[in-house]
Amino acid sequence: MQRRTFLKNTALCAVAVSSTGFIRFDGTRYTGDCETTTDIIGPFYRPNAPVRNDLVIPGEPGEIIELSGIIKHKDCTTPLKDATVEIWHCDGKGVYDNTSDKFRYRAKANCDANGQYKFRTIFPIPYNVGGDRWRPAHYHLLISAPGYQELITQIYFTGDPHLSEDSSASSPTAKRRILDKQKNAKGETSILFNVTMMENLPADLSAIKRLTGTYTGTDDKKEKNELFEKDGVLWIKNDTPTGGDPLYYKGSNTFEVYGESTSLHFELLADGSTKVTVSYLDEKGQQKESIAIKEK
Repeated sequence: MQRRTFLKNTALCAVAVSSTGFIRFDGTRYTGDCETTTDIIGPFYRPNAPVRNDLVIPGEPGEIIELSGIIKHKDCTTPLKDATVEIWHCDGKGVYDNTSDKFRYRAKANCDANGQYKFRTIFPIPYNVGGDRWRPAHYHLLISAPGYQELITQIYFTGDPHLSEDSSASSPTAKRRILDKQKNAKGETSILFNVTMMENLPADLSAIKRLTGTYTGTDDKKEKNELFEKDGVLWIKNDTPTGGDPLYYKGSNTFEVYGESTSLHFELLADGSTKVTVSYLDEKGQQKESIAIKEK
């Protein structure tokens, strides 16, 4: 990894705030009056999920649920009819389908004219992630719409015994994403989750902290670079007076170096390590990529 392209030699320290008027500083980070907060994408996302609303697999264990809601514009009220909602979650045994062509418990749906989406699936279960660590039951969601930053988030559920021990679920910004289970007219469990989109959103602090640490390049030079959290923002360490350069969150686990054509895309890998792919322009103006890994 080339340090001259991975790091930006500047003392600039700025925080980009949306001009919508909804985002404000709460003393810790920038939040909105009604925005849906972000969450980490996790290691089990697969692109190209099929378009469908019913994910139920006959004969598979699991409580049938209906997950629905309305995707709204940044005004917090107007339905967003052009939005797409993607969902993925584990099965009744706590396992994700990462390889089969059936894309089990993975789907994509387009909102109707009223901004409404709906999925019929099973309720996911908590699963162990090593030692005494458990992830609470959760759904992953990716919402996209023209003119808005792609939103990746997770929803959790009231009463789950593993909420407090999970860094994402216990984040203060996840409070509005811990939902109650109800019953619909069919007697099935129903979950309502409305979403408000924003043009720009900061990455959640718990997600940022999971990305901090020392990354080692995979090329022959094996250069090391440190990412750290400061004031709720992800930074790249360097020798400037500020100690580093702040990164601007662009959504989908991707950050950009302020004022440069350099982006960093993070992937949480199944073995617990984190991969970052750095895209940049070299001295000739050609697009290049380098990869670095942070061990578990």
